Amino acid sequence: MALKRINKELIDLGRDPPSSCSAGPTGDNMFQWQATIMGPSDSPYTGGVFFLSIVFPTDYPFVKPPKVSFTTKIYHPNINANGSICLDILRDQWSPALTISKVLLSICSMLTDPNPDDPLVPDIAHLYKTDRSRYEATAREWTRKYVGSVQALPVDRWRSDPAALPLPRADTRCDRAYVLPRPASPWSCVSVCLHLLLTATCRNHPVPHIAIAHFVPSS
Repeated sequence: MALKRINKELIDLGRDPPSSCSAGPTGDNMFQWQATIMGPSDSPYTGGVFFLSIVFPTDYPFVKPPKVSFTTKIYHPNINANGSICLDILRDQWSPALTISKVLLSICSMLTDPNPDDPLVPDIAHLYKTDRSRYEATAREWTRKYVGSVQALPVDRWRSDPAALPLPRADTRCDRAYVLPRPASPWSCVSVCLHLLLTATCRNHPVPHIAIAHFVPSS
């Protein structure tokens, strides 16, 4: 039952992807996904692409929600240093009617409108309430520091040669970029794969980039 539901959600994500989000399995394990969220333009996280881990329980979607956590560092009152997220639908308000698409959209909304009254990091919540400009400046600095070199790249069609993909815009911190496509197994692509990971050399340190594209399974 769980695998059937997860497969359906993956297909639905390809047919009607949520704005500024993407998600899909890592490798052949359908119970472990990776997701990405683009920082909302009306938030201090704008310009960043944040990575998340999704682990589905074996009885999904009944009883327990999926375990969703940030793997990219982020400064937010409802997200702690381990990436855990304080969101009611991922706790006691979970319903089998919810989907990963709805969860990701709720997280996007939380980035724009934090809930300082139910914080996971009280110090950040206090700053949000008492000094909003300082909170936003710190959140922007974290975004620049940890995901500032991550850019979303439009990919309009399937490219058999990764080198033909558009590269990130010129950035003073990055001087080279290599396209590393991740297979979308077990699906066959008629459009583009769900994710294309890029790595740029930034002061001799690898910096992750991602090209976000919509995956369309073959009929």
